[in-house]
Amino acid sequence: MSVTTTQTSSYQTDALIAADIDAYLLQHQHKSLLRFITCGSVDDGKSTLIGRLLYDSKMIFEDQLAALEADSKRVGTQGQNIDFALLVDGLAAEREQGITIDVAYRFFATEKRKFIVADTPGHEQYTRNMVTGASTADLAVILIDARKGVLTQTRRHSYLAHLIGIRHIVLAVNKMDLIGYDQEKYNAIVADYTKFAASIGINAFTPLPISGFMGDNITSRSANTPWYGGPTLMEHLETVELDVTADQQKPFRMPVQWVNRPNLDFRGFSGLISSGTVRPGDPIRVLPSGKTSTIARIVTIGGDLEQAVAGQSVTLCFADEIDCSRGDVICIADAPAEVADQFETVIVWMADDSLIPGRPYWLKLGTQTVTATVQAPKYQVNINTMEHMAAKTLELNAIGVANLATDRPIPFEPYATSHTLGGFILIDKITNATVAAGMLHFALRRSQNVHWQALDVSRETHAVLKNQKPAVLWFTGLSGAGKSTIANLVEKKLVRMNRHTFLLDGDNVRHGLNKDLGFTDADRIENIRRVGEVAKLMTDAGLIVITAFISPFRAERQMVREMMAPGEFIEIHIDTPLADAEARDVKGLYKKARSGALKNFTGIDSPYEPPHTPEIRIDTAKLTPGQAADLIIERLIP
Repeated sequence: MSVTTTQTSSYQTDALIAADIDAYLLQHQHKSLLRFITCGSVDDGKSTLIGRLLYDSKMIFEDQLAALEADSKRVGTQGQNIDFALLVDGLAAEREQGITIDVAYRFFATEKRKFIVADTPGHEQYTRNMVTGASTADLAVILIDARKGVLTQTRRHSYLAHLIGIRHIVLAVNKMDLIGYDQEKYNAIVADYTKFAASIGINAFTPLPISGFMGDNITSRSANTPWYGGPTLMEHLETVELDVTADQQKPFRMPVQWVNRPNLDFRGFSGLISSGTVRPGDPIRVLPSGKTSTIARIVTIGGDLEQAVAGQSVTLCFADEIDCSRGDVICIADAPAEVADQFETVIVWMADDSLIPGRPYWLKLGTQTVTATVQAPKYQVNINTMEHMAAKTLELNAIGVANLATDRPIPFEPYATSHTLGGFILIDKITNATVAAGMLHFALRRSQNVHWQALDVSRETHAVLKNQKPAVLWFTGLSGAGKSTIANLVEKKLVRMNRHTFLLDGDNVRHGLNKDLGFTDADRIENIRRVGEVAKLMTDAGLIVITAFISPFRAERQMVREMMAPGEFIEIHIDTPLADAEARDVKGLYKKARSGALKNFTGIDSPYEPPHTPEIRIDTAKLTPGQAADLIIERLIP
């Protein structure tokens, strides 16, 4: 193997390290840092390319080098058949399957620049991992197998890279050695990609003919492509211009990560400055509350600063004692971020289970975590044609545009303005798994035009007038379990005790308020959401609300619980075995479901998720309806 210019520079660097480590560290400290990813379809050579970059940069350990050299001798061609993928494929599962599953990050450096490279998976199944790697990247190297051309995953990764905000794109047409370094085939691939790139808004990219395995045009010019006059991959990576001060030119923003109060004499708010510049004396506004103050101190471990800029982690002290906590955003007073609770978003769905519109998820944006619900998508993007297709949900790896609502107003900025305050993830409330990544486009106008009206007669006043404590008795269980029967008895007994009640029954509500809903998972969730909102209004009126709904999903029951004041939601599981409920079958529904005439029936072809820790559990095999009603009232009114 010939010695490249990069390797020669590495040897010179080694000599400097040995002679003057302080000089080397100083030199290294002032190098710019480029974060980039390699992406593309399966077996396009991503890991091999990174291995070649590391090898030619001599940034590997000697034992790794010895192992690679031994492997090359085994294959039989010294220095040319090294399996460079061994340098980056670290997981046992990846080795066994011969694929990249997770994101592997590697650091290396040349004399001109430092690099962090993310090797991302090519399989469609692991697109979510590619999004993770791309989220912090400045540049994307999109590999194409010269034998296969532009594939669906090539398009998907290009679209995602552009969507996430990566503006430097390298099209690396790899494995040129396997097509005999054919210029016409290379030009055809570049032309095909150029047409697609223009359709998604990529107006400029850098094409390269390479062979990661043979080293063509990676760190040195290849004699096999005399028709190519552009830079090598390494030359481009070392010289691509990065606007490192762009965030500093924007208005000041700092999401609060934690409140720092080691003693009574000190109170500071710590976080990473996402944009702008701040100095002592600057007027600031805390969102979403809108409280204002001025900066008194900028505190760091090394001492107070006269100025802090985007990218620095600091603790800010205010001149006034105003309320500020984790999740709030500190902004420059005269140009604050927006605050809203309804948005248009782009969502990349990452979970095996599809999106269920209306289901509550945790939304994490910056340091904020709130509850969010997603409406049915406006459309889904066809990656191959860029067509906007109708969609009722989003499946794994789908990309769609949908409206989203949070349970309270949050400070934000469009993703195009701020990745920190515009990019979010959705987390399943039950499993805590990340199910989607998304970008905020803009706040919906209705979120700005609808304001809460303060009322003089409070919910406490309503409760005092009725001489009772409001509550929601939420009956859940299979169809035929006895929910309506027991709920009806409970209400009758409470009325005899002069309690003010209202019973919301599942069937009755579907005759009016929810007559437009069916029995799909999405419709069931919307059914429960509406009932929860009605129940909340009734508790505001001071009533004891009794509901009898199958409400099969834990997430939706938790959603209603979170709507209520603490302690007002009482979950009552009417625990009846499926066989017993089916044996009763008063309405003949189980019979229809078994015959296939009734789809999405709970317990048959749609799941029921029993409560883990209900406030009250009624075992109908041991208690009569009357005994169950007495037990519930005893728990409600000791």
